[in-house]
Amino acid sequence: MSEQQAHCELIDEHRLSIDLIEAQYTLKNSWGQKNAKSVLVLVSGIELAGKGESVKQLREWVDPRYLKVKADPPNMLSNDQAFWQPYVNFIPREGQIAVMFGNWYSDLLTTAMHVSKPLDETLFDAYAENMRAFEQDLKNNQVDVIKVWFDLSWKSLQKRLDHIDASERQWHKLHGLDWRNKKQYDNLQKLRQRFTEDWIIIDGEEPEVRDQSFAQSILQAMKDLPEHPTQGQEHWPQALIPHELLHPDTEKMEKAKYKKKLKKLSRRVAEAMRYDERKVVIVFEGMDATGKGGSIKRIIKRLDPREYDIFTISAPEKYELRHPYLWRFWTKLDHCSDIRIFDRSWYGRVLVERVEGFASELEWQRAYDEINRFEKDLIDSQTVIIKFWLSISKDEQEQRFHAREKTPHKRFKITEDDWRNRSKWNEYLNAAADMFERTSTEFSPWTIVATDDKYTARIQVLKTILKQLQAD
Repeated sequence: MSEQQAHCELIDEHRLSIDLIEAQYTLKNSWGQKNAKSVLVLVSGIELAGKGESVKQLREWVDPRYLKVKADPPNMLSNDQAFWQPYVNFIPREGQIAVMFGNWYSDLLTTAMHVSKPLDETLFDAYAENMRAFEQDLKNNQVDVIKVWFDLSWKSLQKRLDHIDASERQWHKLHGLDWRNKKQYDNLQKLRQRFTEDWIIIDGEEPEVRDQSFAQSILQAMKDLPEHPTQGQEHWPQALIPHELLHPDTEKMEKAKYKKKLKKLSRRVAEAMRYDERKVVIVFEGMDATGKGGSIKRIIKRLDPREYDIFTISAPEKYELRHPYLWRFWTKLDHCSDIRIFDRSWYGRVLVERVEGFASELEWQRAYDEINRFEKDLIDSQTVIIKFWLSISKDEQEQRFHAREKTPHKRFKITEDDWRNRSKWNEYLNAAADMFERTSTEFSPWTIVATDDKYTARIQVLKTILKQLQAD
């Protein structure tokens, strides 16, 4: 794909404003419809090319209440967080349009142009490819990503620098560059051409043409509201169900032996997580009443409450449904402890949402790759992910359900939905089998704990955590 040079025929500004506002309200009212989406505009470019002026003019032409603008100075890309993490809270929900001045490409250029430790081209291209993959996942989840580069020739840049007030010159040091340095300017142009092949390029020479080119590009994006496809593969190749899910272990561990092992392992696991330099994410999935809560209690037994966060995941809230599926998990990874435990997780899309029909075929079939990329980004940003599927026999589940109904402090754990879900036992096993086959990766494998004995399950969970932390 080659760069798209923005061209426009100048039209009456009043007419353009009306068209923009109509498109804006159509977009705003699309939520809940088959063609609902949001628009995310990434803005970058040469300094003094008119980025700020074009966004300011756009805000005057539209209803400014419904145009979000985020302007942050660029940051160095970091090894301890994914490139998208500083920005996920600003990704617009369905019906919204948002403009990001500071974005992951600004950070990429800042890092690449750093004088003391510049990125080599291979790593630069790897970052850019990963960014495009993330943006494609956004587009697949109804976030239309529009990328606009404001360009300006060296000669025009120098003229504009000559005429700006001295007090503003510090403000116009984008990426830490000296815009009087032709070598740095040329280097930036070469670098940006490595990722702007799918960008709209706007010439910043003529302000009126520049502003209308930008506005008309945004107008076109808002007006394009195609219906979402829902059909997946015509034939879905069902994975084989692992033997241990069909035949869980029934051997019982003696209570005295369990207590002895638990005391030793809980201490070692706590120390291993506490002193690991990486962040730790532990994920629990499985049938109802398989002991996820009990296992979590033993993991945190010797941890200080300030050292960990537990997220109990249920059906998404209405406001979360207006965002990309993974958004509610992206936002849970900021500003929390280095140990994060999930009682159910992002795998709901390929489990309960698949089985219960809450996600279309295309959505849950596409989710495997989206989840793998998400987890790989976390792994690459100094995070270890430990994933458990807890499994018991159907007869054991029934016994535990009845026991919960008779135990005062456990009655809240059992609902009509839990009993109803038993009728779809085989469908959940099939969904789990597909999940293992497609998301048990070298960097983030699944561990199946299949036993009817709670003591055995808890010990196996602790041993696995310790082993995986030590192995990585």
